[in-house]
Order: sequence, then structure tokens, then C-alpha cells
Amino acid sequence: MQENNLHDGVLDYKIIRKTVGQVETNCYIAVNGSLGECFIVDPGDEEVILAKAIEESKSVPKAILLTHGHFDHIYAVEPLATKYGIPVYASEKEAELLKNPGMNCSKFYGREVSVIPENYVEDGDVFEIAGFTIKGIHTPGHTKGSICYYLPEINVLFSGDTLFKGSVGRTDLPTGNTHLLLESLRDKIIVLPPKTVIYPGHGPETELDYEKRNNSYMYGDNWKE
Repeated sequence: MQENNLHDGVLDYKIIRKTVGQVETNCYIAVNGSLGECFIVDPGDEEVILAKAIEESKSVPKAILLTHGHFDHIYAVEPLATKYGIPVYASEKEAELLKNPGMNCSKFYGREVSVIPENYVEDGDVFEIAGFTIKGIHTPGHTKGSICYYLPEINVLFSGDTLFKGSVGRTDLPTGNTHLLLESLRDKIIVLPPKTVIYPGHGPETELDYEKRNNSYMYGDNWKE
């Protein structure tokens, strides 16, 4: 579990990380202490652990945001959405994968799951949840409907499996495409502020400036693939 306390002139907030499930997926709880509200990113499994973390944060959940639809990012969606009566956000381009247990791979991990979001986010959409301004950035590649969530007020990016520290997500699962992933890095991610803090779907957090200097997938030669 990792907790970052971040303070701004207006907001008092923190980002809590819980690593859950069979493949150690990061779930994030973004808490706005000023309002006592939060939103959840990619609740991959172990809803009891996630609910306990929410209770300990003393915040009220307002939504679940999904970066993509693979099983390890969605197993706890239905239990938490039902428990708190909150909507689910995702890219409309991910709708088929979210709904289909074969495509989201849950069929092969012992427990089939299907998710139908209440709200769809398009590329460039800007909206507010729990007092945070959030911009949706469509980043196809890991899956067709992968989407990152950028919080400009605090310079944070929830990157899902698009970008990891020193690496990127695999592209050999349904709707994956290596060329599109590299394009997403070039056109959508690298243009963000260098000090953007990146919270990935797996592994430790990182910073965009570090990735530009150390992640070979960010280099121009790879864009030609």
C-alpha cells in the first residue's frame, strides 16, 4: 500500500494505492480531503480490502474510473458500484471488451465477469468528480479502448496499462496493437508536462520526465515500427 499526501493552495488530497488480485494490479483511490469525497480507479479485485481503505480515508466514493477492461482491473467493479451506489466510467470503444468474458480474459481465470458502464468518456472530455478536474485521453494500443485520466490541477496521470515505469503494456491480447500503442505515447502522453506523476496499472509510480529519458518505448526509433 502506498499513500501520497499532496497539498495545493485550494485542495488537500491524497492518492492511495492498493495492489490486489492474481497479477498484482494497482487500484487507486483519489481522495479530496477538502470535500471528503473520492473516486476509484481500476478496482481489480479484493473488494473488501478496497472498501476498508475507502473507509479509513473517511471519504465518500463518487465514481469508478476504468482505464480498460481486462479482468484484473474490473473484478471488484460490481461489488463496489453496488455497495456505494456509484456510476462506472470507461471509454465507449472498450464497451465490447468489458462486456465479453472471453475478450476481457476473465473466462480463463476462473471467474467470468462482465461490466457495462453508465458513462462513456471520449478523447478530450473534461469532467469533474469529487472536486477533481479530470481529462480523458484515449490511448489505444494495450486495448482498443484504453484511456488514461489526467488531472491537470495536480499534474497526475492514471495510465492503466498504457505506460509503466520503464515499459509499456502488452499488445498480444484482444484488440491490442503495438503500432497504436507507440502512437499513443508519441501523440498523447509525451506532450504532457514533464513533471507529470504517472500512476500505472502495475508496478511503481514514475514521472514523465524520467520515462522520456529512460524508457526505450518513448524513443523516436520505436515510433517507426
